[in-house]
Amino acid sequence: MGKLNGKFALVTGGSEGIGFDTAKQFIAEGAFVFITGRRKPLLEKAVAELGAQAAGIQADSGKLDDLDRVYAEIRQAKGKLDIVFANAGVYEQKPHDQVTEEFYDYCADINVKGVYFTIQKALPLMDKDGSIILNGSFIGSSGFPGSSVYGATKAAVRSFARTFTIELRGTGPRVNVISPGPIHTAGNADAMKNNQQVLDYVTEMVPLHRIGEGLDIAKAAVFLASADASFVAGVELFVDGGINAV
Repeated sequence: MGKLNGKFALVTGGSEGIGFDTAKQFIAEGAFVFITGRRKPLLEKAVAELGAQAAGIQADSGKLDDLDRVYAEIRQAKGKLDIVFANAGVYEQKPHDQVTEEFYDYCADINVKGVYFTIQKALPLMDKDGSIILNGSFIGSSGFPGSSVYGATKAAVRSFARTFTIELRGTGPRVNVISPGPIHTAGNADAMKNNQQVLDYVTEMVPLHRIGEGLDIAKAAVFLASADASFVAGVELFVDGGINAV
């Protein structure tokens, strides 16, 4: 029997990368999973690969009207949600002197506003046994060149888990954060897998001396989504090979 049997889950940004791998693992543990994505062809391809226990809803998590439509469709289809993985986000780097208002707003709209309202709008569909998991980053707790805006958005995500945990006070779902370290994804393939110099540099940063895979994050998400984590709330779980620990 899977750890998530009979559960209904939402994974935002689930068309590829960490979101897709997590949706796949949720399904393997018995859940029915809704995934969202901005690009329809990629979303349809992901749903086809995930199979009958998945459904796709085209949406941009940075747009509140899209989020309203997502939750309306879920309410009509299933009536409730047990798990939300607020994964949708962007990773963009710019030195501080090249950051524009447009760049700042783009990152903040998706990584901060989108995550906040993904949580807020999910709550009417969830109860105290539910689990909301936010996708943070080890960069939210560390300083890296070119990541002033990105790091700040992920620090905000970390704060959301604390604040919602104390505001809900046992009446709503548990809220926790997973903060990945360097992870192999389609989005960074050119920068890491296809660039040996960068790959070697990043690998050397990680005490476990390897780059993580989407499955590493997915398994941590299953833990936080399941009854195994029923007394875990407001935490930031670093899945980063030890970068932030040593």
